[in-house]
Amino acid sequence: MKLMRLGPLGQERPVVRLDESTYVDVSDTAGDFDEEFFARGALEDLRQVVDEHRAAGQTHTFTDERIGAPIARPHQILCVGLNYADHAAETGQPVPEEPILFTKSPNTLIGPNDEVRIPRGASEVDWEVELGIVIGKRTSYLDSPEQAREAIAGFVLVNDVSEREFQTRRGGQWLKGKSAETFNPAGPWLATPEEIDDVDNLGMWLDVNGTRRQDGSTATMVFDVDTIVHYISQFLVLEPGDLINTGTPPGVGMGYHPQIFLQAGDTMELGIDHLGTQRQTVLAPR
Repeated sequence: MKLMRLGPLGQERPVVRLDESTYVDVSDTAGDFDEEFFARGALEDLRQVVDEHRAAGQTHTFTDERIGAPIARPHQILCVGLNYADHAAETGQPVPEEPILFTKSPNTLIGPNDEVRIPRGASEVDWEVELGIVIGKRTSYLDSPEQAREAIAGFVLVNDVSEREFQTRRGGQWLKGKSAETFNPAGPWLATPEEIDDVDNLGMWLDVNGTRRQDGSTATMVFDVDTIVHYISQFLVLEPGDLINTGTPPGVGMGYHPQIFLQAGDTMELGIDHLGTQRQTVLAPR
């Protein structure tokens, strides 16, 4: 299934995408794609609901209605840093021996085509196309990476927008450079695991103002999906609906010589195989 949320900010309703033009509205039974939804195992029941709606001809046609993030505000957004060897190289840092973990404020989450705003005092806002993992059930201390798939509700395209000066030269943790408002576009849909044959071999790309800046594949991740979920579970409890951003391939703005950063009026377009595409316009600070 492909889970989506449609409607104005703060008023999104849950739907299931059937194809490019049609969807089923499941707000009458699902409530929302949030922590409570995943915690009660409603994802499995949703398949029957979708089949019933389809059989009854209760389908709808996509319009130009806003697409929200495919999950409601998560309990936490966790991120893996330097998870592509060639990205680590372009930033002048060694390939990590263990996953580098940091957090991102949950209120950074926005829809895939919402506007991204430069924060006050920022001059080095950067882009990062990433594969996101959505957790499906409360998880801790997994015995092996092989158990990780049982804990995963699905996968999503994300843009881990970053402010590099805040991140690297303002002291402390990366959180400051990662958590400005609008810094985590997600969607357009969450694809459940059966929708993707090989999540560890997905093409991914990102353009800025029509110029290709990132072109990579999840096949080159240092730590794969199962390893990441297993590893994180050894340190903290993953809650249903949590989002994990798994790192970005090379081609970020800080890796160019000279460096390139986003300016007001710029546009970002990005995509991952089977997970759709996004488009964001960059706004000036408030």
